[in-house]
Amino acid sequence: MIASGSHAPGIRAADFGLPAGTAMRIERAADALRPVLSSYTVLDSDEALWSGASNWLLPGWAKIWIGLAANSLDVKVGSRHYPQLGPAMLFGVTSRAMPATTYGGVSIVIDVGPLAWARLFALSAESLRDRITPLAVLVPPGWSEDLVARIARSDRGADIKFVIDDFFHERLPPPHKSEATLARIIALLGDEATHDLSKAAVQVGIDDRLLRQLAKRYFGFPPKLLSMRTRFLRALTELLVDQGEPDFAATPKGYHDNSHFIRDANRFLGMTPRRFLALDLPVTRAAARARALVMGAATSSLDSVIE
Repeated sequence: MIASGSHAPGIRAADFGLPAGTAMRIERAADALRPVLSSYTVLDSDEALWSGASNWLLPGWAKIWIGLAANSLDVKVGSRHYPQLGPAMLFGVTSRAMPATTYGGVSIVIDVGPLAWARLFALSAESLRDRITPLAVLVPPGWSEDLVARIARSDRGADIKFVIDDFFHERLPPPHKSEATLARIIALLGDEATHDLSKAAVQVGIDDRLLRQLAKRYFGFPPKLLSMRTRFLRALTELLVDQGEPDFAATPKGYHDNSHFIRDANRFLGMTPRRFLALDLPVTRAAARARALVMGAATSSLDSVIE
């Protein structure tokens, strides 16, 4: 098993709350790579204890997933089923929580937010939303294979941050022409005071037509759905990382009442918050808690721009 933790200062792996037989690292991308790239996650689990275990992945930005286990991940995205993923896959932006079956071993996730998408992929994020695609068909020849090979040669633990940093220092394309505008949109989404993305964007000089065009092209969804998903994830992850008994009678921040929150839960989870949080979610909870400790947000979809 790898050693859990992070190179970020002041982080104690014991605070992640990991279940037995698992290990996890959350690493910040190098300063020179931010805000284009935010974080890398390594998850290791004992095959004897976790083979065939269920897990849930929260909706969010795209992710590059690298699997080094003998048996691969099995994932459902809405009505689509992806059994036995290949060694390097791109999870497109998602609007639904994804049930997954794991079989032990090491996997690595690289967050791909809108700024990274603009630099890395020619296709619209909207065209690949709620889909999983082999990474090799979306990037230049040899790019995917090189990334997998470098990770496979590493210790798959403490070295991962430096291996992925070095890869993107060499391979990350130059800034996209719309990068400054995309960063302003990300900052608005990450601001708890933003209740309506379209209205907030107008106030910083981004008209509604441009916002809608950029949102669908690089964020994968129109502005209204992005606002809804961000509000919901902020409320859900607060409950998810809290180790106490959830108070379902309290109205979450950003909501008028609980029925509103439940409607959003059915949209993004396919079930009520009470039912979702009653599931056995030890890895999902630990990952959200660890990322909040290291990055300040439990999921990359709640990140603001890191200067």
